[in-house]
Amino acid sequence: MVDIAIIMGSESDRSVANRVTGVLDGTDYSYDVQVISAHRNPDKLDEYVSQSDSKVYIAIAGLSAALPGVIASKTKKPVIGVPVSAKMMGLDALLSTAQMPPGVPVASVGVDNGANAAHLAIRILDLI
Repeated sequence: MVDIAIIMGSESDRSVANRVTGVLDGTDYSYDVQVISAHRNPDKLDEYVSQSDSKVYIAIAGLSAALPGVIASKTKKPVIGVPVSAKMMGLDALLSTAQMPPGVPVASVGVDNGANAAHLAIRILDLI
């Protein structure tokens, strides 16, 4: 069983994922890191989310940043979105992560702020 599933949309998001794992490595919480694009690998993403026993998801994505919202549409578990500064200094990704439709909530941290995503996941897990 994994406490936190960390999913990045592209291998180019690895540096942000490393900020997440850097914080989590100092805790007793377990995690799994995957590269699964919501656009290029939708079936793989469906399979991963449906079979995951994680308690919290951290989704890292730039540009249209669909990944956090797609994950949130497939689970009732908390999803934390980390927008990546691929273009427009990450503003496009930040808005895509924060502006979710009713009933599909995604918590959003600052652009490229994988460390805060980890800290938020820890706070959520500490409540359980």
